[in-house]
Amino acid sequence: MSFFMGIDLGTSGVKVVVIDQNGQVVGTGSEELTLDTPGPNWAEQHPNQWWSATCSAIKAALADGGDIGNKIEGIGLSGQMLGATFLDKNLDVIRPCIIWCDQRSSEERDFIEESIGMEHLLELTANYPLTGYVAPKILWLRKNEPEAYERVHKVLLPKDYLRLKLTGELAAEVSDAGGTYLFDVKNREWSSEMLEKLDIPGDFLPDVYESVAVTGQLRKDVAEELGLREGIPVVGGGGDQTAGGVGNGVVDEGIVSSTIGTSGVVFACVNKPQIDTKGRGIHTFCHSVEDKWAVFGCTLAAGGSYKWLRDKFSVVEKEFARLRGMDTYDVMDLSAGKAQPGCGGLLFAPYLIGERTPYPDPDARGLFFGLTLRHGWPEIVRSVMEGVTFSLRDSLEILREFGVNVKQVRASGGGAKSPLWRQMQADIFNTEVITTNVEEGPAVGAAIMSAVGSGYYSTVQEACKKIIKPLSKTEPIKENVELYEDLYGIYKSLYPTLKDTFKKEAEIMKKWSL
Repeated sequence: MSFFMGIDLGTSGVKVVVIDQNGQVVGTGSEELTLDTPGPNWAEQHPNQWWSATCSAIKAALADGGDIGNKIEGIGLSGQMLGATFLDKNLDVIRPCIIWCDQRSSEERDFIEESIGMEHLLELTANYPLTGYVAPKILWLRKNEPEAYERVHKVLLPKDYLRLKLTGELAAEVSDAGGTYLFDVKNREWSSEMLEKLDIPGDFLPDVYESVAVTGQLRKDVAEELGLREGIPVVGGGGDQTAGGVGNGVVDEGIVSSTIGTSGVVFACVNKPQIDTKGRGIHTFCHSVEDKWAVFGCTLAAGGSYKWLRDKFSVVEKEFARLRGMDTYDVMDLSAGKAQPGCGGLLFAPYLIGERTPYPDPDARGLFFGLTLRHGWPEIVRSVMEGVTFSLRDSLEILREFGVNVKQVRASGGGAKSPLWRQMQADIFNTEVITTNVEEGPAVGAAIMSAVGSGYYSTVQEACKKIIKPLSKTEPIKENVELYEDLYGIYKSLYPTLKDTFKKEAEIMKKWSL
């Protein structure tokens, strides 16, 4: 029996899974991570914590699986995208990584657009410039921390830092590279013109590979520390969204995934790059499948909004869950289930840390709309779930506009564990929603890629067909579809109405350092 390991470096934690050749999960491990916010709209993590957590999670997965450390045939990597990890000439970390949801580089984003022009940027990168991308972060460092910038030797994406620690090799892969905004997505290579126009040394970037390519072997000292064998091949892997696409079986056209984690992502596989010329925050990246591309939209605070509600306000649910040995989210779902669909007109916009799709605006802010005396806690909880789902529908509608034939939505992430939330997605998307036998999509997707890269499967599609099976199906409820269609029209009007107000508030916040 052959075994394959997938490592997923998320925002809230590291997850490691070991699967056998048939896709059966035989071992899992996880370790939580912390997030630092040293300034307004800033978000950072230290790579040393990533590595420490990864080592702990690997050991836990191997212990969970029994005597399998010497039977691992391949390792795949997945990770949070868009993070800028700066290393010096000794490959030591210079400063904490500026991660995906950091919004500090809005001036640098504007500079990129103004100096190059939107039409040419789309030709070069296939994407609208966003503050979350790596290139604006590099420019921010050059302007605001020049001493740190002078020490920069390499810039790595988060999961590629783990590759360095595992193998000693510097490498990137095509799916994650799109998030640098220095990558020619159409031709699957670094863009020399973008580097030249932004005066960023090409030497900052490692060589780039396809996701299933072997990029190094496990170092002897690391293998001994972790309880693995030396020389295990480590493949390119993928950004968490494309790896999750693989883990959900979204490797051909027609199937779309809806993932509610810290962020929320609606993801589709396409046969050629689809470029959004309207600047709505849709990403067009290379897929972790050769000769395929991915288009996806992102809600920055999807599950993050539900977590915010849990952490800040769900005191009663927390205590109830503690006394009964339950998960607090399950108790919140019970509260939400007491409210009627539509929450009596209460709507929630999940712009708690700005937004990405379809409004790439760091100044956007969350709000409840339609609050009245008849609303109570159940309506508030349910409205957060519905608001997140409305935001995901914004992305789904753009994919439909691109001509993506949405035959089925595969739900994953924490939101997929809730039957109530799955029903909301079916009703608001007006399509069937299924779950699969894969719970940890990105980690399993990374493991699948390692099985392909090590030669056990010939293609990602072959592996997914063998491994991924449907578990449950949720059909839309006709009367709910009609209700949500009306409410979605109101929801869509909120941001355009308040856009200028958001900007004015941001100026006041900056003026008074609030």
